[in-house]
Formats: sequence, C-alpha cells, structure tokens
Amino acid sequence: MPPTTRVFVARLAELSVFDPLGEPVGRVRDVVVTFSASRREPRVIGLVVEVIGRRRVFVPMTRVTSVEGGQVITTGLVNMRRFEQRSNESLVLAELVERRVTVTLPDSQPPEVFEATVEDVALERRQRGDWVIAKVFCRKVDAAPARGLRLTRRRGETFVVDVAQVTGLQLRGADQGAARLLENYEDLRTADLAEVIHELDPQRRAEVAAALDDDKLADILEELPEDDQVEILAGLDTERAADVLEAMEPDDAADLLAELSEDQQEQLLRLMEPDEAAPLRRLLTYDEKTAGGLMTTEPVVLGPEATIAEALAVVRREEIIPALASTVFVCRPPLETPTGRFIGLVHLQRLLREPPHGSVGAVVDRTIEPLPASAPLEAVTRMLATYNLVALPVVDDEGHLLGAVTVDDVLDHILPEDWREDRHEVTRG
Repeated sequence: MPPTTRVFVARLAELSVFDPLGEPVGRVRDVVVTFSASRREPRVIGLVVEVIGRRRVFVPMTRVTSVEGGQVITTGLVNMRRFEQRSNESLVLAELVERRVTVTLPDSQPPEVFEATVEDVALERRQRGDWVIAKVFCRKVDAAPARGLRLTRRRGETFVVDVAQVTGLQLRGADQGAARLLENYEDLRTADLAEVIHELDPQRRAEVAAALDDDKLADILEELPEDDQVEILAGLDTERAADVLEAMEPDDAADLLAELSEDQQEQLLRLMEPDEAAPLRRLLTYDEKTAGGLMTTEPVVLGPEATIAEALAVVRREEIIPALASTVFVCRPPLETPTGRFIGLVHLQRLLREPPHGSVGAVVDRTIEPLPASAPLEAVTRMLATYNLVALPVVDDEGHLLGAVTVDDVLDHILPEDWREDRHEVTRG
C-alpha cells in the first residue's frame, strides 16, 4: 500500500467491505472522527459498516488495509457488537456534511474569508498509519437572497481547501441541512432509517425532520420510540405537526397524541381537517390496551355487492400495509367507519381463488366473531393466535364496524418497550 492514500467520504460511502479472504463483510455507511485541540487535523478512528441484518458495527481504521478498486479490505475479525457513538465522536455524513463553516484563503490578497457549507471531506493515510481529515470540499454561501427565498444547497462557488483553512468544522451551527444524509440512506427501509435517526442527537434529528416531506416524516415517526416522536413533533410548528399527524396511520397518530397534554392535543386536533381529526378523537376515548385503543379506523371496507376484481384492486394499492391488505371487511353502507352493519370478512387468499366477476358478499366469512371495543389486549392476542389471523374486526354495540386490530399493533404492545432500540441484538445460546 502506498504511504499516503486519499479518499473522499462521498466515494467511500456505500463501498463493499471484505475480509482478507475476500468474503463480504458489509458496506460502509459512515466515517467516525474525533477532534482534538492538540491536533490540527481531525483523526479518523473508524468506519460504520452495515452488515447482514442491517446491523451497523464499528470497524477501526487500524483494521483497514486497503481502500482502492471500489472496495475496502480489512484485516482480522470484525466485532459484531452494534455501533454506539460516543460523546467525543462525530459522524462525517450524519453530522459534518452540510455544516456551515468559515473558510480562509490565505493566498489571496487580502486573505479572503467567507462562509461555506461542507459538501465532502477527504481522508488521508499518513506514513505512520494514522488516518486524518486532510481536505474539505465546500461550497461558498451566496449573499443572502431576497426576502422570502431560502438558500439552496447547490448555489455558490466550490473549493477544496486544507482542513487547517476551515474554522467551525467541529461546531454545530444553526439550520444545518440534511439532504446529503438522507441521500446516503435513501435505500433503507423506513424502519431502518428510523433507527439511524433515533441514534442522532436531538438537534440533528430536528434538522432531518425538517428536511423530510410530511408523508415520509409520518412514516418515520410510526417507527420511532415514543420519546423521539414527542420530541420531533414538539420541534415542528403546530400547523406542520397537524399535517404530519394527518399523514400518519390513525392508531399511531392517536398513540402519539396520547403522550401530549390535553391542551396540546386539542390545539393540534383543531388544526387538522375535521374528517381527519374525528377518528383520532374516537380513538383517544379508548384505553390503549383494549381492542378500541389498538385498532386502526381505516381498514379495507367494501359493500357486499362489490366484485372480487374491485376488492383485489383496492388491496393492491401501495399505501395499504400488508396486514390490512390481507383482509376485506364487508359491511352495509356507509362504508366509512363507523360503518353500517358489519356482515363478515373475506381473506385475500379466498379472493385470489374466486372469479373476478363474483361478488365479495357471496364469499364472505361469517364465522369470525367481531371484537367489542372494550376487549382487553389478552383477548385480542388469543383470538389472533387461535384462528391464525392477521386482522380482526372491532364493532360497537349495534354491530357497526369501528375499525380493525392488526397483528403488528398487538406486537407493538406485547414486546418490551425498548424493543425498537434492541431489535438487532441477537441472543446467543
């Protein structure tokens, strides 16, 4: 290996990591650095590598023998313990990129000083084997635009400068963007991206939330622990918070509202569209560990005259989660919850076995007893297990469908409270 190797982090990210025998280990997700008052150049101490199962582990730079040919080669065994960032560590992609810094160009006359945004950093391996941040690729911040316009990340002249010419790289500024962070993780499933966001510090989480559109943020919130949900929602202006709640699944939105004070609940509900707020108000009246508190108010509901083809077209829609798509609930009009009288349900498998022109009313399963809203969690769990179901109807005293409880809702309540944080931990026998 040559005595000095330089690689930009944007190129390093996503590279495959291999052990000395050529077996794949994972791929690079980020770079861990530390700052010191006694060192001019930040020290690179390791890589965050995503291995099988979406677990992110730490690989020390002392184990990296080569970064070339579109791959990273390591030596020795990789510790598979989940990566946990320490207080003195910074993540390049998650925290440093898009940070506002001050750049000094000493060769210009007089020396030019300007504000810039970090776009990338270059790592170099010194002769003694240490890796450091040596260069910073940054974009000059244009003069303030006209009032009412926001700066965009791609405006301004770009420079590659020595890290010594950059001030504030280790300091968090105001209004740091998060577009590059999200670009780096755009291939992750929602639950995995939520885990990445959970591990960020509160200010960075707020910056990421600001960069997400309402629908994506709603999906992320549904996968985060309650403390993170409340923190992020509190950091949004109230109108946007209401919009995000509208985009969430009703049961998840109601669970989040339940963590707020009654005054906060009412303020947000008043800002929501009345037809979006009404189901949440109903859900908030139920105990969280009953069928009413567990259910969603937006199951797939059709009238008995609907055709099999229509039913299949509805459950095929991308926005319907698999647990809800597995079952069509057949009711008399109105078909919005609370519906007319509940008739029965039709499982997806049955729909697939029937001719498209047939009606769902002709193949409805009337043997599954609906649950009352007051049914306790234990009763819901036993019924799902007894009949091997993934969704159950919930009705009121008059037999109107109020919603459906899905198996994922039940799992959320029977798993330990911290299951989201520990979901990648493996128990070894």
